[in-house]
Amino acid sequence: MFSARWQIDAKFGHKQTVIDLMRKWEREIGAQVGIAELKFQIMTGSIGVREATIETHHQVETLAQLEEFFAKIGKIDAHAKWGKEMEPYVVSGTSQWTIFRIVE
Repeated sequence: MFSARWQIDAKFGHKQTVIDLMRKWEREIGAQVGIAELKFQIMTGSIGVREATIETHHQVETLAQLEEFFAKIGKIDAHAKWGKEMEPYVVSGTSQWTIFRIVE
């Protein structure tokens, strides 16, 4: 099992806007690709991390499941439009994926 984490930093004063857009993605795009099955969560920086940092966590059984997820969202036009809508509120160059293996 893996935790796939996508991290971005919101520009100063725009953290809530980015969170709102992440929720919009969850409802409108994530719902199309079965995001509920991936135990999707949104987290924000609190202690020991930049307050502007926003992470989404997706839990997957295999890396193949994650690849399937990426392939599905890549085919959704609304995903590309959402990215362009999000861009003005995010610090350029802060987008990062990290994959952690869950130890059970």
